[in-house]
Amino acid sequence: MKQQETPLFTALRDYVASKPLQFHIPGHKRGSGMDPEFRDFIGLNALSIDLINIPPLDDLHNPHGIIKEAQILAAEAFLADRTFFSVQGTSGAIQAMILSVINPGDTIIVPRNIHRAVVTGLILSGARPVFLNPIIDERLGIAHGVTPESVKQALFKHPEAKGVLVINPTYYGFATDLVKIVEICHSRNVPVLVDEAHGIHIRFHDGLPLSAMQAGADLAATSVHKLGGSLVQSSVLNQKGCLVSPERVKTVISLLTTTSTSYILMASLDAARRFLAVKGQRNLERTMTLAENARLAINTLPGLYSPGTDLIDEKNVFSYDPTKLLIHVKDLGHTGHEIDNWLRSTYNIEVELSDLYNILCVISIGDNEETVGTLVKALMVLSRESEAWIKVPGFPSQLPHTPELCLSPREAFYSKGDAVPLEKALGKITKEMVMVYPPGIPIVMPGEIINQSVLEYIKDAKSYGLPIQGPEDTSLETIKIVAL
Repeated sequence: MKQQETPLFTALRDYVASKPLQFHIPGHKRGSGMDPEFRDFIGLNALSIDLINIPPLDDLHNPHGIIKEAQILAAEAFLADRTFFSVQGTSGAIQAMILSVINPGDTIIVPRNIHRAVVTGLILSGARPVFLNPIIDERLGIAHGVTPESVKQALFKHPEAKGVLVINPTYYGFATDLVKIVEICHSRNVPVLVDEAHGIHIRFHDGLPLSAMQAGADLAATSVHKLGGSLVQSSVLNQKGCLVSPERVKTVISLLTTTSTSYILMASLDAARRFLAVKGQRNLERTMTLAENARLAINTLPGLYSPGTDLIDEKNVFSYDPTKLLIHVKDLGHTGHEIDNWLRSTYNIEVELSDLYNILCVISIGDNEETVGTLVKALMVLSRESEAWIKVPGFPSQLPHTPELCLSPREAFYSKGDAVPLEKALGKITKEMVMVYPPGIPIVMPGEIINQSVLEYIKDAKSYGLPIQGPEDTSLETIKIVAL
């Protein structure tokens, strides 16, 4: 019954109803001091709870009242011992997670297909990463998770490691045997950190992969806003056990968090937790059915393929999230980016991401038969009419070979550097990160040596118009390298 309560959201509404005379920031004073057009669009209810950490409303940096109560309820819902709210998104939670276990110079074991936020965490912490190569799916052109055996071998070779970071589930919805990885790490008293950005919902249905907390992981950075119904930039950091100091986690989160914490974001976390805890299972059952029906329909269409249970075991995939509708389009002779643009211009459909080979559509509890049906109908037309398009001349045959790490990301980032033409960067140590965003997995990151396959992949991604981010030179005519 407690999960039906929203201590933070309810207290905010009660506070607003008391109509206090406010002589504190924000200066818009419930919207009366801002642009009228913007105020009318946003709405007075939202603006009324755009508040700051005044005494009646608790303080995220030292919660003891309504925020503490909301976080306790969240911990119960997510099966954590402690839950910390993040108004810095999951990127901030990931960085806090790393800094909570790593000191400068410490070794941390991480997959190579990490998100840019993990790279930032490596730079801030001064960690020395040991990279694990994930399972590569050559057909789909994506990376899956790391295997328990690879984690075991890495810990054997690097007994000094202070932590192991795992992505579970991946952006594309595929999961590894996280329980086994946790067992291996805990047998050596090494904490497991989980980038669970795409898994807030999986705790609430038995047909989905196990959540990090269910698997016994120590820390998990989880995006509530992605698939849990809260507002963008609101996330949580869940903790289980005491292998990592809770006091250290709290201190680090406070260190990285703005002092102007958003009460709108925190209230949305409180309400989203209630929604998931009370109605999550029923809503997810319907959502999973919608997604699986769409997958079945897509797999009847020539040139299109949406993977699911067929990848389990075959590609060392332990389980998968069916609400992630990955659609492989390479057999049509077009890039995912091209299909992305076609869906936008022809059907006003926006997908989650596109890469050289795929598009990814997220089916959430906010979808229904009409929205998913519109997507499937558009893909039917795509399959039928794509022959008339001008096809791309060819595709890269494979993902680039993992670059050799020569310096720690922090050392490279703070080293002196020079901008050189991209063509002349072969064999050089990069100071910059280069990625296609989304998904935000670095093609090359600070401290790595640019090899030929990386160079070719960057050029291909650029020529196909994929959204490349990272370098100071956004045209990618030049890239900054470490000056030795």
